[in-house]
Amino acid sequence: MAKRFDKVYQVKVTLRGIRPPIWRRIQVPADYSFWDLHVAIQDAMGWWDYHLHAFRVADPSHGEEDLIGIPDEDRFVGDPEYLPGWTVPIDKAFAKPGDSASYEYDFGDGWEHEIVLEMITPREPKVRYPRCLAGERACPPEDCGGPWGYENMLKILADPRHEEHDETLTWVGGSYDPVCSIPRKSASMIPGNAGKRPLRNPERGSGAAPSRAFGSTESILQHDAGYPPVWPAPGPAARNHVLATPPDTTARRGRARRSGPRNA
Repeated sequence: MAKRFDKVYQVKVTLRGIRPPIWRRIQVPADYSFWDLHVAIQDAMGWWDYHLHAFRVADPSHGEEDLIGIPDEDRFVGDPEYLPGWTVPIDKAFAKPGDSASYEYDFGDGWEHEIVLEMITPREPKVRYPRCLAGERACPPEDCGGPWGYENMLKILADPRHEEHDETLTWVGGSYDPVCSIPRKSASMIPGNAGKRPLRNPERGSGAAPSRAFGSTESILQHDAGYPPVWPAPGPAARNHVLATPPDTTARRGRARRSGPRNA
C-alpha cells in the first residue's frame, strides 16, 4: 500500500559548474528520506545511478555538515562517516523555503548539485508524486569527466574536423543534444516505467557512455521510493514497501567499487 502524505516539497536542483545551467524543478512527498530524494534526482536529471553519492547537510546542533549516503562498514580511520540515507528524513535539511543542501554524484567526476527548497505545498488530489515540473538542458553523459570533461566533449562534438570527433560521437551513442529541455506543460502527463531502473546497454560495452537526455521524459519519476540501496532493484509489486531494517550494504558498496560503470 502506498504511503500517505499531506505535504509536498518543491525543490530546484541545479548542476554546479556548468553554463548555461542544467536544472530541474521537482516535487516530492514531504515524508521522503534522503534515499528517496536521491533516486528522484537521478530520474529527473537523467543520471543512471552508476556511482556513489552523498548529500551534505548543515547541522546546527554541532555547526558542521553531515554526510548522508551509503555507509561504508569497512571504512578506515579518518575516512568520512556517512549517515544511511534511508534513515534520514529530508525535513532534516528542508524546513522552510530557501533552505538548501548539496548533492554530489560520482566521486570521480564530481558532479555537484545545489538543492534549494522553493515551497511547501498541499498535496494535489489525483497527482502522482514525485514529478518533474520544468527544467533546462540535457544531462551530461555518464563518465565524461565532470564539468571540465563535459565542456571539452561539447567542443569536440561541435567540430567535425576534430581528430577525436568520430570516436567521441560513437562513445555518446551516435548523438547528443545538450539543449534538450523538458516540455513544461506535459511533463507530469508522461506515463512511468514503474519499478524499473535503467541499465547499461550491453551492446555498447564498458567504454560507452549511456545518455538519458532528460530522465523525466522517460518516466514520471515512479521509482523505488522508500527502498534502501539493495541490488538489484526490487520489482514493482513491492515498490512501496519500506524495509524495517537497513540492508547489508557491504555487498552494495563492493559492487559500486568494482571496475566498470558502477565504479565511484
